[in-house]
Amino acid sequence: MAAPNLLNLTTATGKTVGLVVTTTPTAIVSNGASSGKCLKINTLVVANVTTTAVTVTVDVYKNATTAYELANAISVPANASIVIIGKTETQIYLEENDSIRLTAGSGTTLLEAVCSYEELS
Repeated sequence: MAAPNLLNLTTATGKTVGLVVTTTPTAIVSNGASSGKCLKINTLVVANVTTTAVTVTVDVYKNATTAYELANAISVPANASIVIIGKTETQIYLEENDSIRLTAGSGTTLLEAVCSYEELS
């Protein structure tokens, strides 16, 4: 099924998800290959929960085959957070079979991410 025409939506459901970011690229939000939906990513915030700066890489993984980086090895200061995607600046649409993945530069529980999005159909 194809993604919906954004001018003829019948449903818009707001969602928020969280993820502990590891050194393996991991999807925080995925749109299934036959979902019939479009996902509008409103915000993506990454928080560093330690006393040492850690880098994060964020990519859009298109068609489950190719990664396009939104942020490459961005330093997240100790005990701070950064906005990767903000609702007023950089909203992103995920088509079917796309996802947003995060990868930490080091550690396994040093970074946490929160993503707010809308499921449109």
